[in-house]
Amino acid sequence: MTYISAKEAAEKWGISQRRVAVLCSEHRIVGASMVGNMWIIPDNAEKPADARITRYIDNCKRVKPFLKWAGGKGQLISEIEQYYPFGDGKITKYAEPFVGGGAVLFDILDKYDLDEVYISDINAELINTYIKIRDNADELINLLYRYQNEYIPLATADRKSYYISKRERFNELKINGDEAENTEKAALMIFLNKTCFNGLYRVNRKGLFNVPMGAYKNPLICDENNLRTVSDKLKNVEIVCGDYTESEMFIDEHTFVYFDPPYRPLTETASFTAYTENLFDDERQIELARFVEAMNKKGAKIVISNSDPKNSSTDDNFFDELYKEHNIKRVQATRMINCNSELRGKLSELLIANY
Repeated sequence: MTYISAKEAAEKWGISQRRVAVLCSEHRIVGASMVGNMWIIPDNAEKPADARITRYIDNCKRVKPFLKWAGGKGQLISEIEQYYPFGDGKITKYAEPFVGGGAVLFDILDKYDLDEVYISDINAELINTYIKIRDNADELINLLYRYQNEYIPLATADRKSYYISKRERFNELKINGDEAENTEKAALMIFLNKTCFNGLYRVNRKGLFNVPMGAYKNPLICDENNLRTVSDKLKNVEIVCGDYTESEMFIDEHTFVYFDPPYRPLTETASFTAYTENLFDDERQIELARFVEAMNKKGAKIVISNSDPKNSSTDDNFFDELYKEHNIKRVQATRMINCNSELRGKLSELLIANY
């Protein structure tokens, strides 16, 4: 029997070499075998049917965000998934340059086997946590079990002291830590998220995490099953700490891009955007729109989320003007993080698409 390489099979079938390797590892190419560090494939092997669109999802293996994240998109998945453009076989890549809690990312990883996936965020601690879940799950889980076993039995006053000590340690590592301590920093990030007030991530102007302890009776600090599933899903994901513009080299005409930037405040005092020390003001929103247009010209399929200024002023057409060349849809979401009680509860949000 004559064999061909994964590269030759990719050229023959019109798919990427990485996709061929994935199909081989999933035993979906009859007769494929590993020789050394490369796959060889019978030259008469047939291209497997594309299972990326009809993927069976084992409910026990469903993945969910490992952090609670302000502005998370879990409640809008049913709206956002209507824009998923993977049905025609042309869009085989996914990019999410403001990944946050990753609700859309994990929904897509559950439903589709894509050739390449890219995520990024400017929040260094968040990205470090993604990387450590992917690369150091065992050590991370052991630390989280230790925190859980130490924290849960404590009385409230002792819990507060424990929480404050972990918050101080996290800030010490955030400001002065080295790479050898990054797994501990990731474990502390998850611990604080599970035990702080309302699961918020907020820093002050010095970059220090400053959220007080929450009042959860029995928080699940170590969700081992989900963390291991997340680790598995992230194995072939490119994870970058950086500005959204760094995604430019990844994005092409085969890419679906979801932009979920810090939302534009609905009022001058409602600016809960302090996930990093940097604020995302109107000028930054305009710069993002320019970048979106550049990616649009590359042929990418694009969806952007943002707040709807018309919640507070019907005359505010900021995004309607900024994205007037694209399709704007208003959807309902429940948001509770606002000092103005009138701006809590059901609010209109924007989904903006270039198709």
